[in-house]
Amino acid sequence: MAKSKKDQSFAGLTEKFAKNIYATAKGQIRLAVLARDLAPYYEQQQPLRVLDVGGGIGQFSEYFARHGHHVTHTDIAEDMVAAARQRHQEAELSESYTYHCASLQQLPEVLKGQTFDVVLCHAVLEWLATPADALPLLKQLLKPQGLLSLMFYNRDAKVMANMVFGNFDYVEADLQVKKRVRMSPQQPIASAAMENWLAEHQLAVTQRTGVRCFHDYLRHREAAKEHFEQLLRLELRYNQQHPFAALGRYQHWQITHADD
Repeated sequence: MAKSKKDQSFAGLTEKFAKNIYATAKGQIRLAVLARDLAPYYEQQQPLRVLDVGGGIGQFSEYFARHGHHVTHTDIAEDMVAAARQRHQEAELSESYTYHCASLQQLPEVLKGQTFDVVLCHAVLEWLATPADALPLLKQLLKPQGLLSLMFYNRDAKVMANMVFGNFDYVEADLQVKKRVRMSPQQPIASAAMENWLAEHQLAVTQRTGVRCFHDYLRHREAAKEHFEQLLRLELRYNQQHPFAALGRYQHWQITHADD
């Protein structure tokens, strides 16, 4: 009998997560893209209420905290929440934060009906057993006229990258492997599937950005370090343009209620 899929967390992997995700060129590109995309929101003078779902150690939400907005930081892993709290204390940002250790599925109850001007959900859905079920929960947490900042692991880009690097058997096996790698997302999401889920729940995309449209296709990865500033400039130049945006390893979509 096949094992049922379970949600994954990074419990016990805080240091490895920080090293593998953000202390790299790919992590720096991710943060730079999100910072550019969401600047019109965190640079607002009117204080916003921000929810960071699966916020990890809390790097990106600091853009909002530093501009005077209040952030509710959540993560399923207790050590991630503790690391985020310590990080924000060291940065003298703690007064701008509230913390909860909870899964996405628990948030409506934990937050007792609260809704938010901005909901950040970055690189979370691909770790869930049933990613589609997240959309109505995220909508429930979003104020009317609010913004859902959704970043998800792009299945189409994963197919493309593996074809470029000659992993034909893996692609032919529909991206399935016998042994799971804990730090590698197991539920990449095709853009067409995401569009269908959003439409089903009356959510509309207002902006699409590809994250790492070029980096992950480099033949010589050392070029990312040697020419990082130039690579980043080109990523930012092209990552909202067709066809490059669709090739981003992650997709960052800005989403609102369809009737807004």
